[in-house]
Amino acid sequence: MSIIILFLAGLSGTLAQHAPNTADNKQAIVHLFEWRWADIAAECETFLGPYGFGGVQVSPPNENRVRTSPNRPWWERYQPISYHLNTRSGNDEDFKDMVHRCNQQGVRIYVDVVINHMCGDGGSGNGTGGSHFNTESLDFPGVPFGPNDFNNCSTCGTSDCEVHNYGDHNQVRNCRLVGLLDLKLSSDYVRGKIADYLNYLISIGVAGFRVDAAKHMWPGDLSAIFGRLSDLNTAYFPSGSRPFIAMEVIDLGGEAISASEYTHLGRITEFKYGMQLGHIFRKQYGQKLVYLDSFGEGWGMLSDNNALVFVDNHDNQRGHGGGGKSILTFRDSRLYKMANAFMLAFPYGFVRMMSSYYWDQWWEGGKDKNDWIGPPADRSGNTMGVSINNKGNCRNGWVNHVVF
Repeated sequence: MSIIILFLAGLSGTLAQHAPNTADNKQAIVHLFEWRWADIAAECETFLGPYGFGGVQVSPPNENRVRTSPNRPWWERYQPISYHLNTRSGNDEDFKDMVHRCNQQGVRIYVDVVINHMCGDGGSGNGTGGSHFNTESLDFPGVPFGPNDFNNCSTCGTSDCEVHNYGDHNQVRNCRLVGLLDLKLSSDYVRGKIADYLNYLISIGVAGFRVDAAKHMWPGDLSAIFGRLSDLNTAYFPSGSRPFIAMEVIDLGGEAISASEYTHLGRITEFKYGMQLGHIFRKQYGQKLVYLDSFGEGWGMLSDNNALVFVDNHDNQRGHGGGGKSILTFRDSRLYKMANAFMLAFPYGFVRMMSSYYWDQWWEGGKDKNDWIGPPADRSGNTMGVSINNKGNCRNGWVNHVVF
């Protein structure tokens, strides 16, 4: 992967969990979506460290449900079975090795954590680490979680426990998001199990977390969990350093839940950023490059020290998460490079770039029917290693999305 990194102005006035804990106050990280831990460790040593990247956001490392029809999708990583570190990216020892090797290069690790829910309802089986689960009886002995650890239809307020009205705060936060079993985060026991998981990751040496589906959790519950987190590992960070928190809150306006409800807890994934950049570089809605001089807060976005910014992410490059076809991705080669260059150079927010893999799109009814496809894999479903040629380009189906 060949990327020219531009260093941005330092943050000022950041709060404890807003600070990314990068070495030398570096201001850009990359999301290596679905990469194996061994490949990330090697990338830290051969490219990310030498070329000045501040860190890597990694895919969820905890044991997940295995989905095999027709093939294993990317979203199975967002269906937890336990908090054991065992996925198709590697096991506990692989993860520890990656964190140590990356930290040795001054490259921090930020973990995508899924704490709103366990896997989707329906059926039973074993997760990627062998832990048994039964969704009918709400039994997850790998944690362990049982029936009393989940919100029910009475708590949710709908007959099927599903979210039907995004204008209803209670439904959004207490009901099942697309069938995913919603954890009772008001429970002290549940909070403790989640905090134990995050603290284990901290003890290994991670710098912080990207919190999936944060808008589906009450701010008070998240505050209670974050309040139990340990300081960062002093083998890699100064004494008293607090874990970085970046929460996924999709707020394009018009919904009952706003990003501002969460800014006291950490940074927010600013989805308006990539959408508006797409409008500008695609010359949509009368937008022009000259208007970029006030980009960011002047466009109704979050304040600088509250924003995590990106051109695209693993959701909206697939048509999810807002922005629609305005979102620039690796398929828009020239415009994508321009937008990423602007993001790296313009002093607003903490920057996250994107790198994952290629898939064939299949459009039908205005949707990409192949938006589920998982990472490059062999016939047994094992994720293939990232291969890089002598020009610095990824092979084996992997895509280094930004090549300057």
